Amino acid sequence: MAAQRTAEAPAGLAGPARPDTPRRPAAELIRAGLAPVICAAAMIGLLYGWVATGGAGTVSRVTIRVGQAAVTLPSSSSPDQAATYLTVTNLGGPDTLLSASSPSAGRVIFIRHAGSAAGPGTVVRRLAIPAHATLSLSPFGLDIVLLDPGPLSVGATVPLVLTFRNAGRVTVDAAVTPPGTP
Repeated sequence: MAAQRTAEAPAGLAGPARPDTPRRPAAELIRAGLAPVICAAAMIGLLYGWVATGGAGTVSRVTIRVGQAAVTLPSSSSPDQAATYLTVTNLGGPDTLLSASSPSAGRVIFIRHAGSAAGPGTVVRRLAIPAHATLSLSPFGLDIVLLDPGPLSVGATVPLVLTFRNAGRVTVDAAVTPPGTP
């Protein structure tokens, strides 16, 4: 009798060939979605640590309040100027009013009067506002002047944009009042 020879399978490939196993879509979805979920959890943990240590900065609430804003109609002696009075309340740390603008004026400046609004006053570049203090802009000290104002009428409002170093931009509508009344 003739000896039958069988070829042996190379190492690691022993055993019968497996037919394709049936697919299980649910298991495949879980396996495919597991890596992104683990990555997202890791990122959330890292972000939490970054925020907890102050790396993301701090959230600050509005610390500036502007009230009692009024623009007086220009007087016959100064038809190209409209004085603006208001109060700025600083509820936080020290801040500085850097600039003011209005679409109703060609230019806006800060003025310091020496006791009376009758004199020309001195132009001031910025206004310091101490922490937890109120700055009153009035005819007898500091005020804002709208130069070359457009047409104004009593009872109307004029938008003012005040830019602070720390608080950023604050917009206020100032009521137009008759000359001589803040």
